[in-house]
Amino acid sequence: MDMEHIDGEIAAPPRLPPGEDRLSALPDDVLIQILIKLRDAAAAAKTSVLSRHWRRLWALLPELCFHPATGPQGIRAALESHEALITRRLAVEVIDATPESLTALLLVAAPRLSGDLQLINEVGQKQTEDEAAEAEAENGALELPCFENATTIRLDLGYLALAMPPLGVFAGLTDLFLAGVDLRGPCMLGDAASSLRCPALRKLTVHHARGRLANFAIHSDSLLEIDLKHLQADGALGLGKFTIHSASLLQIELRNLQGIQELTVFAPALQMLNVIHCFANGVIQPVANICAPHLKILTWSDAYDDSSTQFCNMENLKCVATYPFSVYGKDVHRSRNSFCLRLIRRFELIRCLRFMLFYVPDITNEQYLMEDITRLPDITHLALDTCPNGHSFGASVFHVLGMCTGVKMLLFTLRNTPGQTKAQTACPSGCACDQPPNWKTQKLALNCLQEVQIWELRGTEHEAALMKRLFDWATVLEKVTIAFDGSVPESKAKEFFQMLQSFSRLEIRVKQVVAPLAEYQAFLKGNTYRGFSKNT
Repeated sequence: MDMEHIDGEIAAPPRLPPGEDRLSALPDDVLIQILIKLRDAAAAAKTSVLSRHWRRLWALLPELCFHPATGPQGIRAALESHEALITRRLAVEVIDATPESLTALLLVAAPRLSGDLQLINEVGQKQTEDEAAEAEAENGALELPCFENATTIRLDLGYLALAMPPLGVFAGLTDLFLAGVDLRGPCMLGDAASSLRCPALRKLTVHHARGRLANFAIHSDSLLEIDLKHLQADGALGLGKFTIHSASLLQIELRNLQGIQELTVFAPALQMLNVIHCFANGVIQPVANICAPHLKILTWSDAYDDSSTQFCNMENLKCVATYPFSVYGKDVHRSRNSFCLRLIRRFELIRCLRFMLFYVPDITNEQYLMEDITRLPDITHLALDTCPNGHSFGASVFHVLGMCTGVKMLLFTLRNTPGQTKAQTACPSGCACDQPPNWKTQKLALNCLQEVQIWELRGTEHEAALMKRLFDWATVLEKVTIAFDGSVPESKAKEFFQMLQSFSRLEIRVKQVVAPLAEYQAFLKGNTYRGFSKNT
């Protein structure tokens, strides 16, 4: 027996002979899991000094993580001595690496990797544009080799020049993510990500990229999602023509693509399209041809002209989000408001409309523009955002609700302009924002409104005034859910909530929640309307 009971106590196990290594006696697969937990390939390699048995173990790891201290040359040497295929992940972090050193590293990694690749190049010292251009001319571009068996490639390069491979097939690649890249070389990104080169690609993400992006065109029968943000092409003409052709694509997000002159989308299976700030704020006439007959959610927060922006028949469309509408402003604001109004006029009936009212901080001598809204589509769900900048917003909300009295659910959020303090958003004395005052006394029959959700309350008098009227207008209201901005003290939130309950009727359920992060982020992105899921 290994243990004996002595006088009712359990005896201690026998001592090991001096020098016996029980850790090394564990099975290799257990030891490999221990080394993986280190999340540091360099530290794992150092265990080879423990014994002859440990010497080869680190070289069998299915995933390797290298931190900046190792450096590109050290990482390359480690990969060359690695025996097994990297079947899970190769993660590399470097600082101010040169394109040449990373190219050499990736050439060694490409035939060894059948899992995920993550490469992050941190910029230790900021450079001016001239310095960056000079460094690029001197160092050349990172030449990405073809990873035939990689499943995911994520490159964040700190604006190093990157050349896509002109030859080869990424047969196993399902997810390609590029950020902080300056695209160079003869091969265009769209060609490299096409079905011929990436037959299994499901998601393409490119953020903060510049370089050879003009006249981007991609043809893919495998892609499900495209996410392109903050792209800038070489030359004064910008991105020029932008073409997406895919029979499989379900989601497209295009945001801040500088200088698109013409957008063409042919995606018969597409369900969600977001186009945000791509047409130079209306400096040039937007030209677009969108063929997406199964589209369900459309966000077009951009310049819009119905004479040059063509949509096919979209019988499945459920939700539309528009360009922000300026409540007060000058002729330039009225011109931008027309983007929103022209898009709205395209629809007679839409289940859900997302609409944003924006107030400039100083409305002195500005025109009141709400009267330009003469009708809204027939809707049942309204997601109404407002950025009041301290002003009273009751009159503008009254105007919008008066245009859609058949709405059944209202999702209302209050936003601050980024970077503004509470003092900067205080409404000045004698401000005209409360005009016209008829919203305070005039009746409004919201006889279908059953549920209201209000996000980011700050407990202001303007909010209280609108809420009091809303309870009066909504005669069949059943449920009100509110969430306060995180900056509101708990005591103030409690006091404001009690005041809202005093406005309410017995049949109305009023509750306060902390907004679930995922739901709130989805709402802000405009990609979905989770609060409407029961009826949409």
